[in-house]
Amino acid sequence: MHIRRMGRFMTGLVLLSLLAGQGCTKGMDPATQAASKRTTLTIWSVIDDVDVYQGIISDYRALHPYVTVSYRRFRLEEYEDALLNALAEDRGPDIFLIHDTWISKYLPKIEPMPLQTTTAFQRVVGTVKKETTYVLETEPSVSVRSYKNNYPDAVIKDTVRTVNVSTDSAVRKLEQRIVAVPVSVDTLAMYVNKDLLNAAGIATVPKDWATFQAAMPRLVKQDAQGALLQSGAALGTAYNVERMSDILSALMMQNGAEMSADDGTPTFALVPAALSDVRNLPPSYQAVSFYTDFANPGKEVYTWNASQPDSYQAFVQGKVAFFFGYSYHLPYIRAQAPKLNLGIAQLPQIEGNPVVNMANYWTWTVSKKTKNRDVAWNFLNFMIKPDEVKKYLTAAKRPAADKSLLPDQLEDEDVGVFASQVLTAKSWYLGGDPSAMEDAFKVMVDNVLNGTEEIPTAVKNAQQKVSQTVKYSY
Repeated sequence: MHIRRMGRFMTGLVLLSLLAGQGCTKGMDPATQAASKRTTLTIWSVIDDVDVYQGIISDYRALHPYVTVSYRRFRLEEYEDALLNALAEDRGPDIFLIHDTWISKYLPKIEPMPLQTTTAFQRVVGTVKKETTYVLETEPSVSVRSYKNNYPDAVIKDTVRTVNVSTDSAVRKLEQRIVAVPVSVDTLAMYVNKDLLNAAGIATVPKDWATFQAAMPRLVKQDAQGALLQSGAALGTAYNVERMSDILSALMMQNGAEMSADDGTPTFALVPAALSDVRNLPPSYQAVSFYTDFANPGKEVYTWNASQPDSYQAFVQGKVAFFFGYSYHLPYIRAQAPKLNLGIAQLPQIEGNPVVNMANYWTWTVSKKTKNRDVAWNFLNFMIKPDEVKKYLTAAKRPAADKSLLPDQLEDEDVGVFASQVLTAKSWYLGGDPSAMEDAFKVMVDNVLNGTEEIPTAVKNAQQKVSQTVKYSY
């Protein structure tokens, strides 16, 4: 009886929520009536549940009650196949999430941000007799100029593109437009087991790679047969280091390598033009040598090998002092190792070189096949307003993408380190198939370690493999 009554009560709430705010349609012109018809925005995601966006969604629906948000989160391993199939069959979402390295691949499927959007707003009108109704309003979208001022360089390079905005198929009209917007930018940082550093008498977390290397012999423990019992860092190998390709990319860029040309062609196996007078060999060669030394038993910095467990598991088990990961790793580490004396430090740099960090982030965009273009882009413009996006950042515990919000995060225990690196973070176009790029880097490192290839050959072969997947210009 109580259950049936509760069921009727909940049904009433649902109906009320659907009817609430519909407002008075009397006297509205046809355009406003059409714009205020009940609309469902379908949103597909992969990294967050809807609860972290609930504050933003509620605020948006207060202005646009006719809009219902249908939010679906997929598992990462199934997401791209589901997304590509749905878009191909015209049943895809209005708004979807893509990784920053996917933007060029998805560009033909994206509806660029329009210069303005026209949507119906719920307003209270009248002086003596007030009534709630809908008013059609046109709002400017965030301008490219403002966007460039408000977001980091890595985001601008990835999400502002020159696209054809002509509505006439016979005419090309090229303009710079925003094609996707992030709410957060993650960066690669160094997780620290402070107990292992304390036991080794290391009082200060290394800030540069030379100091980092010097700490390895003090942190490594081996048995009588030479097997590793404890490691200083999970570095040097191909297949058991979490985000290995990101770590190696960061090392290459810190050493001066240019990872790709403006058109997306990989160039990391070349000497950058700016360094041609001072370097005979590509900076990437030295980066690969530096990285693989950590897995070379003949080197003083030897600390890791292919027989070790996955680097993340080794860290949460207390077997390695340094683990390289992103802010998204933090809740998992705390859940699996609640007693770990954990620290988070900035990614070490090459002393004397410009600071370079590694960006890793997801962006929201709108499908070219959406029937709700203005509402979709209006919602995303609303989402990235500082007062709104802060609701997401607080709920999700993520570093901000908007530069104006970074200073308030710097002292935050969870995201401060990651936020402090956003302005110096870079990313690069990984080709039409980012997973193929990651495989190419793994083969490159593995071949160097097992002696199959010398470093120059291995790096050149990796570049060639990545270049074969370049399908869209950057």
